[in-house]
Amino acid sequence: MTILDETYTLSNGVAIPKLGLGTWFIDDDKAADAVRAAVEIGYRNIDTAQAYGNERGVGEGVRTSGVPRDELFISTKLAAEIKDYDQAVAAIDGSLERLGLDRIDLMLIHSPQPWSDFRGGDYAEGNREAWRALEEAHQAGKIRSIGVSNFQQHDLENILQGASVVPHVNQLLVHAGNTPSELLAYCASKQILVEAYSPIAHGAILRNAEVQAIAEKYGVSVPQLCIGYTLQLGTVSLPKTANPDHMRSNAEVDFEISGDDMDALRNLRDVDYGEHSAFPVYSGK
Repeated sequence: MTILDETYTLSNGVAIPKLGLGTWFIDDDKAADAVRAAVEIGYRNIDTAQAYGNERGVGEGVRTSGVPRDELFISTKLAAEIKDYDQAVAAIDGSLERLGLDRIDLMLIHSPQPWSDFRGGDYAEGNREAWRALEEAHQAGKIRSIGVSNFQQHDLENILQGASVVPHVNQLLVHAGNTPSELLAYCASKQILVEAYSPIAHGAILRNAEVQAIAEKYGVSVPQLCIGYTLQLGTVSLPKTANPDHMRSNAEVDFEISGDDMDALRNLRDVDYGEHSAFPVYSGK
């Protein structure tokens, strides 16, 4: 049994594989090949989003993977700009159509603000309206579980005010060098599972000497250490790659990080995202 066979259980009883494949920056015409390669290696959790522009390719990969649909966990995200009920309803159906699937295993609100105003204005009512659309699609069986992404505690509290379903998931930027411990604890207190995107800090962590030294101690690569770190935090880890060799090595995380080394990685604060700082999720604005 490897990490690819292990699952968490969401608060509604749905099983979600602990390690998934992120597909950000994988072009639509290459996504099907990436998904098929991942599934052949043993991945069962595939994450996409309307904003990635590759739902069609991801869906094709799922449908042609040779693995029964029930064995795969497919996530997508409602575009961050959608902050009203009617647009959300239409967008949910749009994702189902592009994916070519009769249901989605997990759908998230991609961000509490549109990307052009990330961490900016007040979209509280719009988020509640988008959430209402997700709740109805969940109740109708179109989506097996629903959640959010990039939501801070006050964003979650806003959703919870009028929610009939507590978000099952909050997908966050979590990696050595960026561990939002208070938010992780809050999510745990509400039985909201956290998914860690960019567990390798979009590559920025590869140059960190302290992380390199810890990885050497365990005889693993920096990416393997970073993925192992997010898994030991109790999150789903979603490394992104289209390279089958990287998919294989990313799943070779059969080691345990000591408490002292977990603390060192948790307390690390030195990450320069370089050219990728232009993206709101890395700059925070």
